[in-house]
Amino acid sequence: MNIKDIIKQSAPIIIDVRTPEEFERGHVPISINIPLKEIFNRVDEIKSLDAPIVLCCLIGGRSEQARSYLNGRGIECYNGGGWMDVDGLISKCA
Repeated sequence: MNIKDIIKQSAPIIIDVRTPEEFERGHVPISINIPLKEIFNRVDEIKSLDAPIVLCCLIGGRSEQARSYLNGRGIECYNGGGWMDVDGLISKCA
């Protein structure tokens, strides 16, 4: 399933893995900020989320690292790439 389909078919939880400073400069309005360096300590919290998870960052590198780590712990999530791309998809699907 691709990111567009996930956004169209469900109400995903968007996790932005950039730093709080980057997040404050702009982000997907419905996203939550869990910086990449915190992902490793918040696995249980992320595992408890009851919706598809789409990860994003600036261009997709950090969100791919987070996706790989979380998938390895049994958490189904997807790399949405850059936050502006995810925001654009959400706007088109709304």
